[in-house]
Amino acid sequence: MEPRPPEPRPHRVAVTGTNGLIGGALAAALRAEGRDVVRLVRRPPAAPDEARWDPTGKDPELTATAVRGCDAVVHMAGAGVADHRWTERYKRELRDSRVLGTAALATAIAAQHEPPRVFLSGSAIGFYGDTGDRAVDEDAPPGEGFLAELAREWEEAAGPAVRAGVRTAFIRTGLVVARSGGAWGRLFPVFRAGIGGRLGNGRQFWSAISLHDHLAALRFLMDASDLSGPVNFTGPRPATNREVTRVMARALRRPAVLPVPAPVLRLVLGEFAQDVLSSQRVLPARLLAAGFTFAHPTVEDAVRAALADDTRTDDRTDA
Repeated sequence: MEPRPPEPRPHRVAVTGTNGLIGGALAAALRAEGRDVVRLVRRPPAAPDEARWDPTGKDPELTATAVRGCDAVVHMAGAGVADHRWTERYKRELRDSRVLGTAALATAIAAQHEPPRVFLSGSAIGFYGDTGDRAVDEDAPPGEGFLAELAREWEEAAGPAVRAGVRTAFIRTGLVVARSGGAWGRLFPVFRAGIGGRLGNGRQFWSAISLHDHLAALRFLMDASDLSGPVNFTGPRPATNREVTRVMARALRRPAVLPVPAPVLRLVLGEFAQDVLSSQRVLPARLLAAGFTFAHPTVEDAVRAALADDTRTDDRTDA
């Protein structure tokens, strides 16, 4: 029997979080390929390519209408983890913006007469907690702490789409290296000013991925892969914070001799400081096994690519 020909790549793609770093860049990349992008927004639509959805889940028909006719849905919306101090109120906002929004989309997808072929749902490597020096991949169990618990709930919220038979992948994103936007975008001006330095003892691992590779991996999952379940979006060579500090100083030709002690981080950042100081040595095993090739496999590659990129992206997370 002849092998079944591959399905055509999704042409009509709904994307949330298009005012954020990844969602906005993805929408632009998909349009450049000639695809029809539907930007899901919370406010009344202000452009022909926008459709309103309800991330609280209180108006399921609104969200179901927004994704109707789409071949793929990519969910990248959520309040910024590092945008505010972690009060109990803001932690609730972090949870609701991810868990409720994912559940609303998954429910809308499952309700379609002809559902999308693929649902790419945002998640984070915070799922693994602090891994220390131990390298982990997608087979590792969940860790401990607020972000690990949040990531577990975030992924579980996609259950309706999974049970409806829609191929669903959880995008466990690490630190995205971009000059403008996201957490890394805040590092560039600090190091450019010559006041950058290691955080804490600098021995904690940072698992990062270039914006270019993140977008390429999203399109790879959408088009050329049959992967479902968790997929780590990190480069294949995690680096310690101390190594990252050296790379940033070298790339920007600035000194980086002002370390930030752990007690100062805890004073400034509160509970979030624990995650800044924790170590996450996370490997993209499933992407590599599926044949994905990283253009920027090291942190230095990713930093230099970000510096060479003239793109400017807003750092907000949803419209």
